[in-house]
Amino acid sequence: MIQRVKYLLVNSMVAAALVGGTAFAANDPSIKGDIRSNIQSAMSEMIEHNTVNSVYHVYDPIEGQLHQLTLVKLHDGIVKKGDYYVSCADFKSAKGEMFDLDFLVVQKGDGFVATQAVIHKADGKKRKYHLED
Repeated sequence: MIQRVKYLLVNSMVAAALVGGTAFAANDPSIKGDIRSNIQSAMSEMIEHNTVNSVYHVYDPIEGQLHQLTLVKLHDGIVKKGDYYVSCADFKSAKGEMFDLDFLVVQKGDGFVATQAVIHKADGKKRKYHLED
């Protein structure tokens, strides 16, 4: 029961931060060195692992469709929200639409793992989204 309450609390904090309109292009300069590079590596590994034939697949629950995207670049900015580090990456669809995806990264032992990608912007328009349990 305590684990469930903790899980809900952490996800509520992350959801509030995400829905609250915080721009994740922001950067926390206190996140430095190996931590920063390991977070970026975790994002790159997730993207690479989920890329098939040069296409990254991400489900869009708002539009109810699966987007097929190509990585353009990882953002340098990283912020911490609760237990999660958040950083972004730009992607492009075959139709030329631009997508800004937020990646949620958590610490696992001595390393980091990207656990979730969420569409932050679609074709330049900020998206409302929340995390559900």
